Formats: sequence, structure tokens, C-alpha cells
Amino acid sequence: MQDTVHVGLGERAYDIHIGPGLLARSGELIAPLLRRKRVAVISDENVAALHLESLREGLQAAGIDMVSKVLPAGEATKSWPHLTDTVEWLLEQKVERSDVVVALGGGVIGDLVGFAAAVLRRGVRFVQIPTSLLAQVDSSVGGKTGINSPHGKNLVGAFHQPSLVLADTGVLGTLKSRDFLAGYGEVVKYGLLGDFEFFQWLEGNASRAAAGDMDARIYAVKRSVEMKAEIVERDETEQGDRALLNLGHTFCHALEAATGYSDRLLHGEGVAIGCALAFELSARMGLCSQEDPSRIRTHLREMGTKVDLADIPGDLPDADGLLDLMSQDKKVVDGKLRFILARGIGQAFVTSDVDGELVRKVLSEALSAR
Repeated sequence: MQDTVHVGLGERAYDIHIGPGLLARSGELIAPLLRRKRVAVISDENVAALHLESLREGLQAAGIDMVSKVLPAGEATKSWPHLTDTVEWLLEQKVERSDVVVALGGGVIGDLVGFAAAVLRRGVRFVQIPTSLLAQVDSSVGGKTGINSPHGKNLVGAFHQPSLVLADTGVLGTLKSRDFLAGYGEVVKYGLLGDFEFFQWLEGNASRAAAGDMDARIYAVKRSVEMKAEIVERDETEQGDRALLNLGHTFCHALEAATGYSDRLLHGEGVAIGCALAFELSARMGLCSQEDPSRIRTHLREMGTKVDLADIPGDLPDADGLLDLMSQDKKVVDGKLRFILARGIGQAFVTSDVDGELVRKVLSEALSAR
């Protein structure tokens, strides 16, 4: 009941193992990477309470010793102070360049620990053990690491590929419903950007995955990871095609900044709302049919995730304020925002040829519906 997806990047190639029971097998899977049988694990308070001992037992089964550090949970951990703290701790543990650092947690831990590994001794290897759906299908794969800045999200970081990813779908059973559905925002993104058949499969089967069906969960993770791996292999450092993975993210990152990176809006919820807005903008530009954004919103509503700006509690800036936040996005090139738009479900493309007034109008109408 376990699958493997290979990310073919030459000397930086690695495997992603997907399925239940991988924490128990962590020792045998990580052991081939090790020169000495010792790893440094970094997690957060929530994940450590649930899974750190299971990982320790899995590593001990292969005779691997583990030292661990536990950080606060939440997006605020992706910051300079916690990065500094983590790197200094790794140095205190005398982690050598030939050693392996393990990130046990969701996207925040994966991004932070990956960046720490990238800068520690000019680069040490690391293993991703993603414990959230969002991290399993997206942030743990592809080598994007980093922290947030007061200027915006993920503006400081490095491309540093993991040496191995263990996506234990068994641990998804410990997620709160809201966190699972937030991760689903990234799953549906893959169907919307490049695989209409996968989107159709999700329309028929995603509710089973949300309800705990293991086969459905494994397939949802595997297909998402396959699509990401294919894109990363073509464009590792986001010079072209990889930007497709940012479908919905231009809107999402602005909304996250507007809500202070708080639990008012989780990242995957912002992605879902952003995808709906990107298709709405595409339909207004005559690129896709008006039925497409309606179909997407209907599916997201059936899944029970956030869909519109009206679903975000509390105040939001006006349309101009959101546009200002969007202008800080990493996808600005030569002062022009790059949008990922679509000619239909599964047919996304990258463009800078978007009328700012139309974006303002779409945002204004979405805000007025609140």
C-alpha cells in the first residue's frame, strides 16, 4: 500500500515514499544516507507531541541515534530569530557536512529546516518527513526553502533539494478537519493547473479522502506529487514552467499578508480562494468559460473549504490595499505582476499581460460580497 515517486534531478535526484507506516520504516529508509548513525531532528510543539517518539522508535530500529529540537508551532516560526536559533543549535550538536538533518512537521518546519540545512556549513543534506496534507503534496517536494519577512512571505530562502521525502499518509489521521481541508487547496490546484482528469477524479473521490479512505488519500498525494515532480524536473529554479505551481498564490499571498499570517486564513485556504479568483479573472478576460469558476467554487463548497473573500473573518484592506500587497509578490518581473491564468480547467499558463483595472474590479466585487 506504499508508492514511490522519483524526482529526477541528476546528482540531486531523490525518492518520495508515500503511504501509511513510513515513520516505523524511517530508520531503514534513512540509513543508506548516513555516514554515522545519528540524525538531528527539528519539529514543532504540536507535531512533536504526536509523532516524535514514533520517529525515534523507527530510527532506533535501524540503530540510528536521534537528537531533537522542538520549535513553536505556527507561521510566525518562519522568521530570522527561529532560523538563527535552529542553525546555532545544529552547530552545537556538531552536525557535520556529511550528516543529515530531518524536518518533521508541516510546511513551516519543512521550509525553515530546509533553509537552515542550506546555509549550515554551506549546505548539508536533509530529509523531509511532512506531517500535513499541504506539506505532503506541495512544500516538501521541489527544494524551495525559506522564511518570511515583514515585506512578504518566503522572500528569504534558497533552492535546496531534500535527499529523501517520507510522506506517511497514516499521520494525516491526526489532522484537524480544517487543516486537512486547507491542504486540499493545494491538491485541487494540481488538477486545475494541468490535469482535468485528476480534477474530475477529485470531484468524485476527494470527499472519500477527507473522510479517511486511505486508498483515496494515497492517490491524491501521489498524483499531486507526480505533477509537481514533472514540473520541477523541467524547471528547478522557476525560470518558466514552475511558476504554474503558483496558481492562486498571487492572490493568496496578498490575503495572507492582509490577515497577518494568522489562523484567520491558513495557506491552503488562501490557495483555494486564490484559484477561484484566478479562474474568475480568466473568465472575465474571455480565456475560459464562465462555467469554470462556478464549477470550481461548487466543488470547493462541497468539500467544505474556504472559497471566497466572504469566508475570511475580520476586516480586509480595500482592493487598492490588496493590489499593493500583491505588488510585493516574488512573481513581480520588471515591475509587472505575473499571473497564472487558465484557458480552462487543467490548462493554466503564465502571463504578465493583465489589466490592473480588471484585477481591481474582480477584487472590489469579491469584497463587496462580504
